[in-house]
Amino acid sequence: MAIAFTLIETAKLNNVDPQVWLTWVLSQIADHKITRLDELMPWGYAAQAA
Repeated sequence: MAIAFTLIETAKLNNVDPQVWLTWVLSQIADHKITRLDELMPWGYAAQAA
């Protein structure tokens, strides 16, 4: 639970809707390289969405 809450709060701190971000991550993660997971973090999503 702590990990989930941390991810949700991190999204909020980056002005990203947590539900939209998590949906996006789940749709991207299967084809994403493990060495580039930082791109899936909320700040990476915010930069792409802008």
